[in-house]
Amino acid sequence: MNSFVFLAQPILAQIAQTTPTGNRTQETLLRLLQAGGWVMIPLIGASIITLTLILACLFTLRRGAVVTRRYMETAETLLRKRDYVALITVSNRHSSAIARITARTLDFATKHPSAPPSAIREVAETEGTRFGSSLQQRIVYLADLATLAPMLGLLGTVVGIINSFGLLAGNTTQPRQVLLAGGVSQALVATAAGLIVGIAAMAFYSLFRGKVSSMISDLEAATTHIVNILATQRSRRIEPSGVLENDDV
Repeated sequence: MNSFVFLAQPILAQIAQTTPTGNRTQETLLRLLQAGGWVMIPLIGASIITLTLILACLFTLRRGAVVTRRYMETAETLLRKRDYVALITVSNRHSSAIARITARTLDFATKHPSAPPSAIREVAETEGTRFGSSLQQRIVYLADLATLAPMLGLLGTVVGIINSFGLLAGNTTQPRQVLLAGGVSQALVATAAGLIVGIAAMAFYSLFRGKVSSMISDLEAATTHIVNILATQRSRRIEPSGVLENDDV
C-alpha cells in the first residue's frame, strides 16, 4: 500500500497542476480573444446574433404556429354548415397561419359573392406564399452568418500574417520564430473562431430548413383542404348560366 501511494503521488501532483480553475479558464479565454486581434469583435457580434436566431427559431418554428388539429376540425364543421361569419370570427381569435389564411380567404369570398372559385384559390395561394416566405426568412439569416463568419476568420488570418511579416521586416534583433509566433497565433485564433460560428450557424440552418419545409407542406395541405370545400360550395351555388343562386353569403 505504501509503495502504491508513493507511486501515485507524482501523478496526483501533475493532475493538480494541470487541472484548470475557473480563473485560469477565464484568463486563457481572454488571452485567446486578445490574440485573435480586432477581427474577434465582429466575430463575437456574429456569434451573439447566431445564438439569438437559434433560440428564436427554436421557440417560434413549431407546428402549432402553422396548423392545429383543433382549429381544422372547427373550420371544417363550420364550412360544412356554411357558417362563414362564425368561421371568420373563430379564425380572428387564432394566431396560427392557417387561421389567418382562412380569414383572409373568407373575407374576400363574402365581399365578392360573384368571384369564381379560381379567384378564391388565388387569394389563398397568395396568403400561403406570403406566410411561407416569412418562415423562410426567419432562417435565411443563419445561412448568411454561416457564410460570413468563416470569411471574417479568413480576414483575421490575413491580418495576422501581414502583421508577422511586418514585424520581420522592421525588427532584426529578435529571433524570427518569436516574431512569427504572435501573427500566426492571431491568424489561427481568428480562423478557429470563424469556423466555430460558421459551423454552428450552418448546422442549425440545415436543421431548421427541414423543419420549415415540413411546416410549409402542412400549411399547403390544410389550405388546399379548406379552399376545396369552399370552392366546391361556391361552384354548386352557381347555375349553368353563370348567375348565383339567391342564398349568397
